[in-house]
Amino acid sequence: MLRQWSRDLAMGIKFAFTGGREGWIRVLLTGAGVGLGVALLLLTTAVPSALQARSDREYSRMDLRMSGVEPAKSDKTVLVANVDTEFHGLDVRGRQLEPEGPRAPLPPGIKEFPAPGEMIVSPALKELLGSKDAELLRERLPYRVTGTIGESGLIGSAELAYYAGGRNLTAFDEGSNITRLDTFGAEKAPSEGMNDPVLLLLVLTVFVVLLTPVGVFIAAAVRFGGERRDRRLAALRLVGADGRMTRRIAAGEALAGAALGLAFGIGFFLIGRQVAGSLELFGISVFPSYLNPTPALAALIAVAVPAAAVAVTLLALRGVVIEPLGVVRTARPARRRLWWRLLLPLAGLGLLAPMIGKGNNNGGFNEYMVTSGVILLLVGITALLPWVVEAVVARLNSGPVSWQLAVRRLQLSSGTAARMVNGIAVAVAGAIALQMLFTGVQSDYTQSTGEDLSRAQMEVSVPKSVSLADTRTQLAETRGVREATAMSDLTLSERAKNPEASYEVTVGDCAALREVAKLSSCREGDVFTIEGIERGSQTPEFAKPGRELVIDPSYDGVKGAEVAWTVPRDIRKVAPRKDPTGWERGGFLFTTRALPAAAVAASSGRVYLKLDTSVPDGQELVRNTAARISPLTAPMSYSATERSDRFDSIRTGLFVGAACVLALIGASLLVSQLEQLRERRKLLSALVAFGTRRRTLSLSVLWQTAVPVALGLGLALVVGLTLGAVLLKMTSTAVTVDWLSVLAMTGIGAAVVLAVTALSIPPLLRLMRPDGLRTE
Repeated sequence: MLRQWSRDLAMGIKFAFTGGREGWIRVLLTGAGVGLGVALLLLTTAVPSALQARSDREYSRMDLRMSGVEPAKSDKTVLVANVDTEFHGLDVRGRQLEPEGPRAPLPPGIKEFPAPGEMIVSPALKELLGSKDAELLRERLPYRVTGTIGESGLIGSAELAYYAGGRNLTAFDEGSNITRLDTFGAEKAPSEGMNDPVLLLLVLTVFVVLLTPVGVFIAAAVRFGGERRDRRLAALRLVGADGRMTRRIAAGEALAGAALGLAFGIGFFLIGRQVAGSLELFGISVFPSYLNPTPALAALIAVAVPAAAVAVTLLALRGVVIEPLGVVRTARPARRRLWWRLLLPLAGLGLLAPMIGKGNNNGGFNEYMVTSGVILLLVGITALLPWVVEAVVARLNSGPVSWQLAVRRLQLSSGTAARMVNGIAVAVAGAIALQMLFTGVQSDYTQSTGEDLSRAQMEVSVPKSVSLADTRTQLAETRGVREATAMSDLTLSERAKNPEASYEVTVGDCAALREVAKLSSCREGDVFTIEGIERGSQTPEFAKPGRELVIDPSYDGVKGAEVAWTVPRDIRKVAPRKDPTGWERGGFLFTTRALPAAAVAASSGRVYLKLDTSVPDGQELVRNTAARISPLTAPMSYSATERSDRFDSIRTGLFVGAACVLALIGASLLVSQLEQLRERRKLLSALVAFGTRRRTLSLSVLWQTAVPVALGLGLALVVGLTLGAVLLKMTSTAVTVDWLSVLAMTGIGAAVVLAVTALSIPPLLRLMRPDGLRTE
């Protein structure tokens, strides 16, 4: 028995590769279709290792004191200043390095320290600096490029980063983002896992939605050339093969196509791996070395794809009776039944229904039930769509010649048309459901920053060693700045060393103080105390006139100015007002002249900027001015809201994965379309020979694609909205539909199909030539 099976499978494999030109084209198309799916599966299995590699690189170059203890100055230490910046929405990682001895540690990716006035840049930053649009960035980084950062010092191929030579960094204060290190890197914190049920649901749904269309495409690819294969099996029956033998031979052919697809998939993956090193999607870039598939998952793909190919082939042959004199499928097929096709989506809903209403507070979601439920709902589309296409096209009749040709072809082979559209329908349905889920829950992961963008759009932090007044003047004179408000901050306590309690002090002119308190009158020399908020409740006792206090006290390990100050008799109480950041301050308010001269150097300041939005690149001009004053100033843009990092990471992963799946959809549809045209080559040539216009045939091909696509997208809309509503109910979120996004998802799917159809027109015109009637 085993010997017979081996012989039949070997014969099928031989037929696949020795069937002449037709056989080779068929097996190559199958291999290409399967290979595209395998490549995307391999890329998916490589995602965890890529994320881990990015994280490891980030920790290996980390320049923060995780222990909180700064090493003593020695010939093995280096001063590192954080001088990050931003350019047109792109983050630029910057560090100034000043070695304190010959054995100072080098950060990963560079072989020697840059001298003052020089910098070592990442390849992406070097390319950006060389572009014509980077004039403002070149002005901000006035260093001479002397080298490039190696791969070991970057988290991605498109990362913008540089190391510049520092000078006299010890002159800057502790709050200037300067760190003394004796080694780079930090121990990675243990992962906490996904303890948020809704985020876990998002991750599971994203993976299922992205990978299900891949499986659908692989299943469709192994059925390329099905009609010719059935006629060949009928010929084998004529020479004596029985039904079981023909099925084993068909399984051998499927194995051959799947094996070739695995080989193509590995090749496509290696090509895609290299291409990925030069791409950046949604701010994420990787190096090719990051993309290493997990061995266990890669082995699973190597086994599952051939097994699925054989299973799909045998399942397809169940509906075909192969007889010695032909294939019975050429007769009018029996109408498809609906009842069993509804079982798949109903079973999916049944698995998801028990988890409705759980949300974040009623325990986690069962991972297996979520995955199985979503898969059944999406796969249910592939079962329902053939029935829908058959039921609709059976009722289509009158119309122009191109329409009638298309409708007749669809009536004869509605299953083939549905298989072409299954993948796009599954992808669109999943995208609609995910869009609904993300839109519904994003408010839970988005919070207001409290920043008042009507009062300020940027803030520049100024270290103690830089003159706040000069900084404010230069920023106020920058083109695009309407108003600059400067304030500085100090602390005040009852004793000079290690006080038990201290209060904040805000220093500024009267206009600046009105930004943080409600002042009925103000003149230089005034001092105020803020009341009305919890942290300022003890201020009246603390601010008793004539009491001796200390500005900027010292703590163990931190030396302060320790400036004595007496509370004046005319100190006034005022009510607080939220500053532009939304912070309601307490403590004391000093006008500029009221602050003792000895305490001025101890204050760190910030400048709030109101910008003229009509000036182009206003924020970039501000960053340039700040960098010119001191690279250690820290400009920051305000935003009304901020989102959870984890939520944003999942959303970014969805966008990156969706881009890859859309590329697969387009490539696989094109391969499928070419295979269908090749199958009908003689028919097309015969119609042209009988006088049918090429334009009519081209339109008929367009209609053959448009009708199943329209039906598939309609079904995808229904299933996607249903799945999205169920997922929102599971997260205890009100069901709302962003129709603009839903229509956009549907439109993207339709656009992919239209692009594929347009690309298939040139091959179609070539297939219409008279030599298509040639036969052997």
